[in-house]
Amino acid sequence: MTLIEKIQNLFPRPADIPAALLSDIPCIQKGYLVNGEIRVWDGPRQEVLSPVWVAGDASPTPFYIGEYPLLTEAQAFQALDAAVDAYDHGRGVWPTLSVVERIEHMEQFVFRMIEAKERVVRFLMWEVGKSLQDSQKEFDRTIQYINDTLAALKDLDRISSRFTIEEGIIGQIRRAPLGVVLCMGPFNYPLNETFTTLIPALVMGNSVILKPPKHGALLYAPLMAAFRDVFPKGVINIIFGEGRKVIPPLMASGKINVLGLIGTSKTANALKKLHPYPNRLRCVLGLEAKNPAIVLESADLDLAIRECVLGCLSFNGQRCTALKIIFVAAGIADAFLERLAVAVNALPFGMPWQEGVFVTPVAEKGKTDYLRELMSDAVTKGARVVNPAGGTVCGSFFFPAILYPVHPDMRVYHEEQFGPVIPVLPFDRIDTPIAYMINSSYGQQVSIFGSDPDEMARLIDPLVNQVCRVNINSQCQRGPDTFPFTGRKDSAEGTLSVSDALRVFSIRTLVAAKQTELNKQIITRIVRDHKSKFLATDFIL
Repeated sequence: MTLIEKIQNLFPRPADIPAALLSDIPCIQKGYLVNGEIRVWDGPRQEVLSPVWVAGDASPTPFYIGEYPLLTEAQAFQALDAAVDAYDHGRGVWPTLSVVERIEHMEQFVFRMIEAKERVVRFLMWEVGKSLQDSQKEFDRTIQYINDTLAALKDLDRISSRFTIEEGIIGQIRRAPLGVVLCMGPFNYPLNETFTTLIPALVMGNSVILKPPKHGALLYAPLMAAFRDVFPKGVINIIFGEGRKVIPPLMASGKINVLGLIGTSKTANALKKLHPYPNRLRCVLGLEAKNPAIVLESADLDLAIRECVLGCLSFNGQRCTALKIIFVAAGIADAFLERLAVAVNALPFGMPWQEGVFVTPVAEKGKTDYLRELMSDAVTKGARVVNPAGGTVCGSFFFPAILYPVHPDMRVYHEEQFGPVIPVLPFDRIDTPIAYMINSSYGQQVSIFGSDPDEMARLIDPLVNQVCRVNINSQCQRGPDTFPFTGRKDSAEGTLSVSDALRVFSIRTLVAAKQTELNKQIITRIVRDHKSKFLATDFIL
């Protein structure tokens, strides 16, 4: 069977799907979480079709896996009222708990979350087409992220558990919550990246409204009861529906204090403009990127090919941290392309549950049409598809395509493809990729491949002022989660790492008093008798 024939016969018949993976399918999700109650929605629901299609007597068709509520503005405001009441201007139960008490609640949630692992992983695989192995990794990484966040919070609190005396003033500085947080995550990491804003927002004492992504909503069904049981009512509220209908009214209310969004700059800008009190709104944003790879003549080609394939095509290139354009030194371009084409065409592709599969169907509806448009535009303007069968489409599956030579008149040169299309272009002078990065609207990361320390050093110094992470002989990536994750220009606002996230969802606050005998007696009594959760010297072990 030829490669194209394998692609055209990719999708399974229903009887070929492992029975264990069909447990809970379809999932008719009617519940949503507001004010500590899982309420039942009897109105319209959104049909959920998997990126995995199924073969039949005719052409393959999308596989129906469930439904979730299409809530209205009324339910969104109920969630907002619950979150506002739970925070109660900082006087609610949750924001006034001690750090130790909030950590204990979160540890209980982790235990409950682990109990739901199999169901969450299954829904994750079905909803976004991520391989079963990578879906399990996303779950495990999320658990690790929560544990690392709690460890970082303990460290932060230990530093804060002492008094400072400066210029006759006694002070204790701690971090306090900001208020009501609106969290929205992306479809490509609907669990992990959503939790990178949700978890620090919660554990710092804020109340939260969570709007799951439209691809990746069902996986929250197994977690709903845990959220309800572990946290005080109104502290975490989960709503479903069309974002353009339920989110703008929340922002326009002026009652959202923090916007935590992993998405697009277009969405972020539109939502920020709706807030009537912009100075009261803090934004924590992870947005687009067009991360380049720069392959120098001194590069180890085997290493560069391996990392570029991973960087461009892990989870089908549906990552903000993916490599989205490759600049290769003209003198090695032919050798690089030849090896790249062989490596790409050797990648195992198929259904997400198949062992060792790398390339799977793409998650977004209409994505294959968009990718074909980019290819057609590039080919019309002088590029060619380097790898045999590149760009072949079957339903929701798009076989990776290498385009060369790409130039600035092509859409794929500028647009973030967010899929398995690899634009490659040669350069004679290093100024070419540097100019690209200077003129780009994005500034997240870059990967540079080479072996000459002098040449690499000359690149590092200007590039660290264009992006926020320079990767040497490795693909772009987010982890480890203890490293800062952010970007310049339209790529990010705020920094997310386990320690930075705790800071962006809180604010430094202090209690201060002149160093008089009366004040020293007051502070001593408060601390000794544990009369305050804030003004305290308890040391978390």
